[in-house]
Amino acid sequence: MTPEFAPASDTTLPLWLVWSGDPLPDDAGSWPQASGFTGKTGQICLLPDAQGGLRGAIMGLGDRAQAGRDRFALARAASLPVGDWHLAALPDGLDPDQLALGWLLGQYRFTRYKGAPVQGPRLVCPQGVDADRLLAIAGGEFLTRDLINTPASDLGPDKLEAAARALANDIGARVEVICGGQLLKQNFPLIHAVGRASASEPRLIDIRLGDAGPMLTIVGKGVCFDTGGLNLKPGASMGLMKKDMGGAATALGLLKMLARSGAASGLRLRVLIPAVENSVAGNAFRPGDVLPSRKGLTVEVNNTDAEGRLVLADAMTYAAEENPDLMITLATLTGAARVALGPDLPPFYCDDDATAAAIQAAGMAVGDPVWRMPFWEAYEPQIEPAIADLDNAPSGGMAGSITAALFLRRFAEGAGRYAHFDIYGWQPSAAPGRPKGGVGQAARALMAALPQILAR
Repeated sequence: MTPEFAPASDTTLPLWLVWSGDPLPDDAGSWPQASGFTGKTGQICLLPDAQGGLRGAIMGLGDRAQAGRDRFALARAASLPVGDWHLAALPDGLDPDQLALGWLLGQYRFTRYKGAPVQGPRLVCPQGVDADRLLAIAGGEFLTRDLINTPASDLGPDKLEAAARALANDIGARVEVICGGQLLKQNFPLIHAVGRASASEPRLIDIRLGDAGPMLTIVGKGVCFDTGGLNLKPGASMGLMKKDMGGAATALGLLKMLARSGAASGLRLRVLIPAVENSVAGNAFRPGDVLPSRKGLTVEVNNTDAEGRLVLADAMTYAAEENPDLMITLATLTGAARVALGPDLPPFYCDDDATAAAIQAAGMAVGDPVWRMPFWEAYEPQIEPAIADLDNAPSGGMAGSITAALFLRRFAEGAGRYAHFDIYGWQPSAAPGRPKGGVGQAARALMAALPQILAR
């Protein structure tokens, strides 16, 4: 589905937003009080006219002191009756951009398998808000969610390639794909090893947009389904593994945001997606195998379920050969990150303090929070096994997100700056603007931070 604002007209319905305990607007009359309206979070009171029709509504924002808990307050307005609405007034302390984006994100529904989407209420974009920019952001987020929510039966590596090609065609980008046996011939042995057991061949998708300016390269993990390989996941852990391409989905969503908003202008933008399915078959890679990499480093496989870092490693090496000014990896990489910070707050790793500070501040400002974690060098020996250069799954069970980040950093040499995001890509329970299911993380934070980062 496509997010949209309503056109301005004289027939749109007014919506008043009020904090709990604040006076109600005079135009509301006595009906809200008589109806028991208190202004609690998300409470909506529909206002009747003299003929019993609808003349507007009031929505509660809750306790002003707890405003920071609700990133997208206006997403709750999705339950309003179908029609076109405008904000009658903007209370102090609310960002109109966040309100309008919240409304757009609240429109999202995944209806691929349930027929046409139901029309919901539409908002007239508030004055002073860049509607095109917000529509680009919401459109990118909708793409990310759609891709993550689509099951692997309809989104294997081949279909992920088709989605990438469709986006590239839409924004005027160029695409090259290296597939199947060509991965070995062109020296991508890790990508080939992880994906060779699947019925859909492994591939590396390479999208480019722009020919001048600083170079930004985004590498997104595209494991379209992860059985765990021969280290087979239990059923409870395998149930959500259609989302293991959440890094790729977020990378494509960010690409759409940047292109559609005009923020990609003046950049050389590259998106690399190693697209594989980690399957079980007679030719699957095995625990104990030692695999070569494009970089020349050997990797001992101590768990075939730690495959994401393997496919990223070859793609990162390829990316670093062009010496991008900034390289970013987005990956649903470790359960350790979820244990540490939960599903809502993805950790990220970056050696450059100014870049890290810009990303974290931007994430908080736009309601897309991320939290910096350290490349803790004292843990480097944990990823160095006895018989190979690197270990893909250190034993011990501690600091799993950090050791994964240290592993990836070995393949970022050549990039001017590097940042890695260990995202979850899934909303486990519904929240305003974020229904249960696939969700983008870090894309809006990066979009907001990029001008400051790349100006250095």
